[in-house]
Amino acid sequence: MKIILTHEVSGLGAAGDVVDVKDGYARNYLIPRKFAIRWTKGGEKDVEQIRRARKIHEIQTIEQANQVKAQLEGVKVRLAVRSGDAGRLFGSVTPADVASAIKAAGGPEVDKRRIELGSPIKTLGAHETSVRLHPEVDAKVSVEVVAA
Repeated sequence: MKIILTHEVSGLGAAGDVVDVKDGYARNYLIPRKFAIRWTKGGEKDVEQIRRARKIHEIQTIEQANQVKAQLEGVKVRLAVRSGDAGRLFGSVTPADVASAIKAAGGPEVDKRRIELGSPIKTLGAHETSVRLHPEVDAKVSVEVVAA
């Protein structure tokens, strides 16, 4: 199935890209989560608008990405969440939680869709996350999860 991505999807493409994926992946995952829309001739006109919006929000150069990377890696991020006695969390830490914790710690504003957790964070302690700032620049952010 041919689709137009409305958000960046790891391993697939960036917003505004027209890609061909398996029907089930598009119908069951990408389209319901608003990561993509079906490709049509009329939808092809939306591609340029999506790309313009993407250029406004994304970091333009590698130099800018490296500056933001230096800011992110210099920030100590602490996230207070509810947990049980054994150190297990009630639920898990989401990329939106990490983005708000970075902002609260005095770091730059980061889009939650650019944060990759690797595996779900469900325990207290230090965890490593990755932030895709540019296709060639990734920042590693250490998040300390503490009991609230």
